Amino acid sequence: MGGSDKAGARSPLRCLLLAYEYVPDIVERRAPYREAHLAHVAAWHDRGELAIAGAFGDPPAGALFAFDVEDRARVEEFVAADPYVVVGLVTSHRIEPWAIVAHRPLDEGP
Repeated sequence: MGGSDKAGARSPLRCLLLAYEYVPDIVERRAPYREAHLAHVAAWHDRGELAIAGAFGDPPAGALFAFDVEDRARVEEFVAADPYVVVGLVTSHRIEPWAIVAHRPLDEGP
């Protein structure tokens, strides 16, 4: 992901961004599937294929995932096996290339 170009400037980091849209009542409906969903996310993160992930909105309206993979089919495999998708808690998803031009390490907490 990313590097220097011929002029010495940093080229952008590249990953694949997955965006989910959730059902409006996700908070009420997710409880039976949440543990399995989080385990699914953790497995992909532990393998190094998922760089960062999390829900957005309060209450959550959806989620964003950044994958450090070259092949869009890998992201589709993630989607197809995600318990939230399987049970219909995700109303739509979108996969797009993402060129990251600025970033910093996130704090790991206290």
